[in-house]
Amino acid sequence: MTPITEQVGTHRDLEKKSIQELTAAINAEDKSVAHAIEKELPAINALIEQIVAKLTSGGRMFYVGAGSGGRLSVLDVIELPTTYGIEPGLIDAILAGGTENLVLALEEKEDDVTAAWAMLAHKNISTKDFVLGISASGTTPFVLAALKQCQEKGIATGCIVSNPQSAIAAHADFPVEVITGPEFICGSTRMKCATAQKMIFDMISTTTMIQLGRVEDNRMVHVKLINDKITDRAVKMLMEKSGITSYEKAKDLLMEQGSVKMALDFIRTK
Repeated sequence: MTPITEQVGTHRDLEKKSIQELTAAINAEDKSVAHAIEKELPAINALIEQIVAKLTSGGRMFYVGAGSGGRLSVLDVIELPTTYGIEPGLIDAILAGGTENLVLALEEKEDDVTAAWAMLAHKNISTKDFVLGISASGTTPFVLAALKQCQEKGIATGCIVSNPQSAIAAHADFPVEVITGPEFICGSTRMKCATAQKMIFDMISTTTMIQLGRVEDNRMVHVKLINDKITDRAVKMLMEKSGITSYEKAKDLLMEQGSVKMALDFIRTK
């Protein structure tokens, strides 16, 4: 049977359609993604609970992926140290072809069955850590081989796939199967499948950071002060949360302490 992600969808003769027809049809397909994710929220919640438990106990989380999903996981990882002030490497990405080749579409690397485990071993992977495989098809050799090795070595695993009853899901302790259906362009999983993956990455990393205490109220109190825009935002955040009315006084305290959270803790201890 042809996997769902490779099946021909209902949108045909696309070359005969107008711009308006094409964008309306793509938008309609995209609307279905959130509903597909909603059905899998219990599985996503169980996955996040395990990730939080591992990180709370001193472990790390690794995305392992190839193609569009793998590249999107790298983007998620890149954002986290600045936004939440975590150490680089707490949440990391193992990408087919290497993260240094992010802008290159090295799709042939997804068939490499030894590279992913070698990359994880180079990171000193252990049973304290968690590995999350990313594969629209659920069969990507690069990802599957990594999860098999993890399973053999007692390392907890999860996955995000877009076909039911896949080989990768069978080797994941916490599988998430988000069935988004045939793609607008047959087999082009950079569309709905990748949209679902990005939305779930946001859920995983954001919820995990909140659970780890990296957010107060709905504010990024650990944000790194890397440019003028972020520093200005942090100063105003500190003023709002501390009651300091002087912008310059708040900025001086912020720069002295290094983050909104540390400045607030300093004020509270005083």
